[in-house]
Amino acid sequence: MERRRSRSGSSGVAGFGYDPARMTEITRNIGLSLGADICWPLCYEHLMKRLDLRIPTKDGDTIRFHVERVTIEPFDLRQPVKYDVVIDRLTHWYHTSREWIKKGVVMNDLYVFNNPWSVQSMEKHTSYAAMMHLGMPIPETWMVPPKSYEPTADLRPTLNRYAKLFDLSKIAEKLGYPHFMKPYDGGGWRGVTKIDDTTKLRQAYEESGKSVMHLQAGVNGFDRFVRCIGFGPQTKCVLYDPSAPLHDRYTMAKDFIPKAEEEHLAKVTKTINAFFGWEFNSCEALRKDGVWYPIDYANPCPDSQVTSLHYHFPWLVKAYIRWSVFCAATKRPMRRTLDWDPFYRIAAGELSYEEKLDHYAKVADQRFERDQFEEFCGKHLAHLDEVACEFFSTAEAYDAVRQKVSALFPAHEIEAFTELFWKRIQAWRADERGV
Repeated sequence: MERRRSRSGSSGVAGFGYDPARMTEITRNIGLSLGADICWPLCYEHLMKRLDLRIPTKDGDTIRFHVERVTIEPFDLRQPVKYDVVIDRLTHWYHTSREWIKKGVVMNDLYVFNNPWSVQSMEKHTSYAAMMHLGMPIPETWMVPPKSYEPTADLRPTLNRYAKLFDLSKIAEKLGYPHFMKPYDGGGWRGVTKIDDTTKLRQAYEESGKSVMHLQAGVNGFDRFVRCIGFGPQTKCVLYDPSAPLHDRYTMAKDFIPKAEEEHLAKVTKTINAFFGWEFNSCEALRKDGVWYPIDYANPCPDSQVTSLHYHFPWLVKAYIRWSVFCAATKRPMRRTLDWDPFYRIAAGELSYEEKLDHYAKVADQRFERDQFEEFCGKHLAHLDEVACEFFSTAEAYDAVRQKVSALFPAHEIEAFTELFWKRIQAWRADERGV
């Protein structure tokens, strides 16, 4: 679809007061860069059609939106990018898409969720170290050399000269039992092992192979496990049960922490996301003796599937819409560099952790343009809640759920799990309507 600019070239968004006789349509193109995603893109597309947005600019023009899925194909490094915003769910796994997106940011002012350089180079190790520097109560964490190595010409002389023998059990004693062994770069609970004693420690290390591992102290005796989802300035805290099957880990519990603690976790999540250039990410934290310990928060392509989120799935779809529409409509510029200095200046001060966190969160809110975003949503997306509540009762929404279930579950379980997730979405609708 052709993208037409207003006569003045301005893209400032207004609320009211434009002249329909002078109106020119400007198309903002939103691309969905997808892998195995099924359910949320279908719901996103259906809702965008139902919303049929027409957002006036300050020059009297109207912004419309076109959504399409990004294809994988050869590209000329000098060819233009047709999209204003790309929601990226693929570059973690597919190099061609990653390099196309990076080219689009560098050459074509493409706006993408998330910063592709940060996502590509960041892992749990860096995120732990950075948030320790900012004063967050990260559990004590050690990195240990791998059990085995990829054979290279220089491997033996390097290890013979410089590798220092160590006693893994001594590190474990410092951390205490139980603790956790997990790969430094993480990824979908890959290789995470609870270490209860020296026997389990040795077994897990033997099985870790060529992976570089962390040993991390457990927050033993915690009374709450919460996953806080962040999407731009939007956050949602969910009581989480990692011991449950995947479809029950995100619980439907309500009022499980005080409002002040929910705001604390929102500040932590937004600080992490703004620091690393992640616009959507999730932060896991454990509460012990009233202190929240962030334990896993390098998740910059967080779960967006109805088969795990169920009751919380509509919230995430709406968060996708609000932030992508805001970024596309306002031509929000892509922050190409991370710029950690403002956070480091706050960290170097003499304030308490809570006071520092307040300042970190202010930096994050500025970077995510929280005030402008909320004003925009109030003017132009006030009807989204009502439209979404109605949509998630429709056959199109049910089909999106069923398609995702069919892709993951064996045939004999498709009906039962489709109904389970659908009932939980209807429970969300009832709560939204106050029924």
